[in-house]
Amino acid sequence: MKILFIGGTGTISRSISLLLANLDHELTLLNRGAKMDDPLPDSIHRLYADIHDEKRVSEILSSLSFDVVCDFIAFRPEDVCRDIRLFQGRCGQFIFISSASAYQKPLSHYVITESTPLSNPYWQYSRDKIACEEMLMEAYRTLSFPITIVRPSHTYASGSVPLAIHSPHGVFTDLSRMLTGKPVLVPGDGSSLWTVTHSTDFAKGFVGLLSNPHAIGEAVHITSDESLTWNQIYEIVGSALGVKPILYHIASDRLIRSKPELEGPLLGDKSHSVVFDNSKIKRLTPGFCADIRFDQGIRLSLPILLGNKNLQVFDEEWDAWEDAIIRQES
Repeated sequence: MKILFIGGTGTISRSISLLLANLDHELTLLNRGAKMDDPLPDSIHRLYADIHDEKRVSEILSSLSFDVVCDFIAFRPEDVCRDIRLFQGRCGQFIFISSASAYQKPLSHYVITESTPLSNPYWQYSRDKIACEEMLMEAYRTLSFPITIVRPSHTYASGSVPLAIHSPHGVFTDLSRMLTGKPVLVPGDGSSLWTVTHSTDFAKGFVGLLSNPHAIGEAVHITSDESLTWNQIYEIVGSALGVKPILYHIASDRLIRSKPELEGPLLGDKSHSVVFDNSKIKRLTPGFCADIRFDQGIRLSLPILLGNKNLQVFDEEWDAWEDAIIRQES
């Protein structure tokens, strides 16, 4: 297959790129080349351009066509409108990366299928993804634009750690708090169920959708079948660090009053129990299974993070905020 990734070096897409590099496919990445500190295999072709420069991208792609195009960095309707213009008649399948946060909040049933309604009044990010999906489905119906929609949930990779809330600069501040015996904030009572998926598992399901005729016109989520409480997630992270974390539970509403920007990530996502029915991806990709338990995956991820100074950004403002809100609640 001839495959084009717009992006291709992020948390999710890098693992897919690495998997495809070991298979008999021709993979090309189109991006700005900003992430060059961890190079990909030489077998992966590179095109350097900003996808938002539509004229330049159109020139670069003028003589090219692909079996599959996937945009990992489309977030707003204008992004997918551009993609439809660029790739109509130029690909056999277009894959849009949406988000499981698009599913209705609050949920009417805790088990999520692809038929669960899309509605999120708390997070503009999710509403934009929903609008993108609607535009692409309309293009599929009216223009036969060959779309597949993929909805990842909380996916992590080597060097990343999934926490309920963390500094805008990453999780290192909260990991440091664990290591030094300081309490870390956990929304609610920590008993709600959550699903985290290692990116290498996600990649296996994703690759099974490429040029899959049964995936055209369909939306599908790809997640682990493992459900954990937030308390368990934090305890497992602490165990991998060699400490027992001190968890300080505070209601999501209280956290949002203090930091309004948490409304989307919490009320629009992580404060709700979610369990995913993965029957559809297993039907579309026979044999797919997420093999990496979280307690295994985090022990692969943490050494990468703790060995890379670029990932170790200690946010003094976030650290002080956690201390302050704990003092206020004590």
